[in-house]
Amino acid sequence: MKKNSIKAGLLGSGFAAGFHLSALQKIHSVNIDIGGAYSPNQDRLKAFASDTGIKTYLDPNKLIDDCDVIHICTPPSTHEKLVIDVLKKDKHVIVEKPFTGYFGDGTKSFNGDTFPRIDGLKHSRESINRMLEAEKESKGLIMYAENWIYSPVIQKEKEVIEKSSGQILWMQAQQSHSGSHSLDYGNWQKSGGGSLMGKGCHPISAAIYLKRVEGQTRFGKPIRPKTVSARTHALTRMKNYKDEGQLKNLYKDVEDYVSLHIVFEDGTFADIVASELLQGGVKNYLEVHASNHRTICNMGPNNAMQTFNPVDDNFKDIYLVEKTATKQGWSFMSPDESWFNGYQHEMDAFYRSVAFGEPVESNSELAADTIAIVYAGYLSAERYGAEVEI
Repeated sequence: MKKNSIKAGLLGSGFAAGFHLSALQKIHSVNIDIGGAYSPNQDRLKAFASDTGIKTYLDPNKLIDDCDVIHICTPPSTHEKLVIDVLKKDKHVIVEKPFTGYFGDGTKSFNGDTFPRIDGLKHSRESINRMLEAEKESKGLIMYAENWIYSPVIQKEKEVIEKSSGQILWMQAQQSHSGSHSLDYGNWQKSGGGSLMGKGCHPISAAIYLKRVEGQTRFGKPIRPKTVSARTHALTRMKNYKDEGQLKNLYKDVEDYVSLHIVFEDGTFADIVASELLQGGVKNYLEVHASNHRTICNMGPNNAMQTFNPVDDNFKDIYLVEKTATKQGWSFMSPDESWFNGYQHEMDAFYRSVAFGEPVESNSELAADTIAIVYAGYLSAERYGAEVEI
């Protein structure tokens, strides 16, 4: 039985707001009323409203007052304040990744290459604690929009772990692209980091989520991450980098590659790679090596659909898959990319939590652990890979 309509509001009018709205329109288990959207960029907000037919607001507080659930689809540097504002009004909040972070000291001279990484870890932890405290004092919930958690392949692996009671011994995972189109992405003050923050947060969250599942199944409590070691690189900013136009290289003071090693409190581990250095689309996967099984979770590319096109222009009006540079030759075409990536599944789960009280799986604790790992990773990289307590 469906509950009476739940009213949703969007803070933001860019790419994230667009796929949040698209995902909401695919939910059928709960009645959702799209209340409207707010953005300080009124021109972009008007364009967003023109494309979607959504109501626009001039005041974010009025939007929050009018809605039951608020989606935070704004740059990560704004997340903490907005999340706390929503929670103070006892409303539920769905916050896009990254959850929060460290975005500099506010000075024009701040440089992401040179600041002490211990400052990033300290300030990000303080931000996390303020957000978690606001949630404790609120009737609202924080729901962390990490789509990897709700990808069908990750959820199927969850079932395997729960029903087989296997021990996860080690994991490999990666998210890599050919770079970001956003100019903000390469600026630490706006993005809070590079590949580790912007792309690594996905496989990190999925790996620690599956260890949480294992711990709950076997022991009745999560198995938490304990230490991290990492190395970062900025290859497209090297003086000898040969730029042939295939990779984005607009990064000002962030890394474009990271290798991260997480050790959990039971001695098992996960190896994570994230980069801007991948040609031919995206590589999003997680591989589980357990005591009683092995699973490869391919979100993209996968071979659900493959197509051969001899002339690039034949497919000029057809979307194939994210960030592939050409449509000529063989392609791993995705019949429903958002479905494989878990976007509609996460929104369905969040609204079922609001409507029926079902537990939030991608919750504030998972978000907090992810950000703690990210900034402990940056500190480790500053120390040339030395192990850091999370």
